[in-house]
Amino acid sequence: MRVVVAGGAGFLGSHLCDALLERGDRVVCVDNFLTGSPANVGHLADNDDFELIDADVCGELRIDGPVDAVMNLASPASPKDYYALPLETLDVGSTGTRRLLELARSLDATFFMASTSEVYGDPVEHPQTEEYWGHVNPIGERSMYDEAKRFSEALTFTYHRTFDLPIRVVRIFNTYGPRMQPDDGRVVSNFITQALRGEPLTIYGDGSQTRSFCYVDDEIRGFLALLDSDETGPINIGNPGEFTMLELADLVNELTSNTAGLVHRGLPSDDPQQRQPDITRARNLLGWSPHVDLRTGLERTIPYIASVLRD
Repeated sequence: MRVVVAGGAGFLGSHLCDALLERGDRVVCVDNFLTGSPANVGHLADNDDFELIDADVCGELRIDGPVDAVMNLASPASPKDYYALPLETLDVGSTGTRRLLELARSLDATFFMASTSEVYGDPVEHPQTEEYWGHVNPIGERSMYDEAKRFSEALTFTYHRTFDLPIRVVRIFNTYGPRMQPDDGRVVSNFITQALRGEPLTIYGDGSQTRSFCYVDDEIRGFLALLDSDETGPINIGNPGEFTMLELADLVNELTSNTAGLVHRGLPSDDPQQRQPDITRARNLLGWSPHVDLRTGLERTIPYIASVLRD
């Protein structure tokens, strides 16, 4: 296939480009490098099946030649980025998604929407199934990301119903791995960075809140399983293993031999207390489930972040 990957120089986008090329597809990577990095795809520059376009998907975007799929991963995705870029986050979730949907429609291509578990908000249903509508504060401090993704899903399904556009919608749960930036505000990278610096790990609240962490290779394998299927979605792709922040902190300190301990801070506004995917649909419809446990994934991620901190 020939696949357009919007946001292809980001953390997940660059791994997706790798996986598509490895299986023999051709990739057109589109990124304006607002939060993505050229370094994430620099190793692909000499690959004849890879094309890089520096462009903002909220503007005019032209792709010459046939395209089989348009995969939309274009959005600030870490708390640090969407807090710093709230209007840009809302723009790419609305205008950017609309333009990419029009691109897919004009090229008779499948549209793949990378949504998020944030659409569930601070859930009162646990674990979260795809039928759950969520418990979201639409005007809260982090609503620019939640609502952008919820609107993206609404746009995507409207194009499907109105124009019979083939779509795939994935809801991503906390993903980690190499190419995360040390200062991106995600809990895994925050903990690892603090531990490698010999600092106490910052726990917000009492640390009893939970997350479910999926290693990036598993996440991307789930993307491709959904893309290659006939399923519309939405489908949760995440690791159902659930850990408290205290458990994660203890494991990171163990793996980095950090003895600085923990420091507690106040809980951020609208921070979800629980987050765990129900992946029944992914297992039954896609034959997908995660393979990499948290310890193994952290052992693969820590050396990468250590190398970035050394540079």
